[in-house]
Amino acid sequence: MRPKDPFIGRTILDGQFRIVQKIGTGGMGSVYKADQPAMNRMVAIKILHPKLVNRKDLTSRFRREARAMSQLNHPNTTKVFMYGELPEDGSLYIVMEMLEGKNLNQTVRRGGPMPAERAIPILVAVCGALEEAHSLGIVHRDMKPENIFICQQAGLKDYPKVLDFGLAKVTEAQMKPGSVILTQEGMVFGTPEFMSPEQAQGKTLDARSDIYSLAVILYEVLTGKLPFSARTPMEYIQKHVMEQPIPLNQRVEGKTFPAALEAVINRALSKNADDRYQTAGEFADALQHSLEPDATAPPVSQVQPSTPEPAAVEPPTPAPPAARPAEPVQSAPGTGLLIGVAAGCLLVGVILAVVIMRYVLS
Repeated sequence: MRPKDPFIGRTILDGQFRIVQKIGTGGMGSVYKADQPAMNRMVAIKILHPKLVNRKDLTSRFRREARAMSQLNHPNTTKVFMYGELPEDGSLYIVMEMLEGKNLNQTVRRGGPMPAERAIPILVAVCGALEEAHSLGIVHRDMKPENIFICQQAGLKDYPKVLDFGLAKVTEAQMKPGSVILTQEGMVFGTPEFMSPEQAQGKTLDARSDIYSLAVILYEVLTGKLPFSARTPMEYIQKHVMEQPIPLNQRVEGKTFPAALEAVINRALSKNADDRYQTAGEFADALQHSLEPDATAPPVSQVQPSTPEPAAVEPPTPAPPAARPAEPVQSAPGTGLLIGVAAGCLLVGVILAVVIMRYVLS
């Protein structure tokens, strides 16, 4: 029999909370439903696995999530009430609001692709949450449907809450002394299916990377499919960097979308961050406008993504997850370098072949 979870039934923090049941688990920790009698409410408590408390990189990431989320007050961001370290055993914890519902991935899997009229208001609300985070110098870096929770709140059936800022990049001014920097250039963190091209290459990220990921999410929510056909995490990474997405109106046979909406998604999926919407608010405005009856697609020059030179690509190899990892993958820079060198050699061979053919034909 599986051993009983030591936290279930336990009272913590001088009797403030009584842990009732486990409601989720991941590679770094578990989330529990807990009663807070003094406030007459239920809360969610995320606790880092006790066996990981000596891993400075993981404890730093856990504290980073707590610190990032505690600064955010947007109604579409999950509220953090308190965080710290349990005095009994040193376990790190985050006390958050309790949410009832399903994440966006579960919602689409069970109910099928959403019509644009339902999907876009959800993504617009998420843009609002990210706009606040970006204004504070916080980049989420792991936007995916699993990190958008759909619940009923404020009289709305589809009320999204942004979760999991565990991979968030924050400005150096917000880092406490002694914090481990997890955002070195050349390191790749995130979920391959939703990575921006610059994230896949281990480059420095800003708000525009989250915008790309949001566009991938919207594409999947509308079609039930991702913008690229791939079988492995490595293939997804390569396609994000090298290939243009399958046009929205060609992804599902017999399913069409307004030209203005397709143009907005195309621009948000531009390979070059400079060609995308520059803020989450700008992306939200464009999405809302795309549903208006008289909406027209912007000029082609504004929505055609720029394709980077293939020689600049150094896609690292992530640890292969199952279908979509519950915990984001991290890949080693050295492995990516070897793949980049191999890709470069192949490219040189192709160029030499073209040159020789032209010489022979001339």
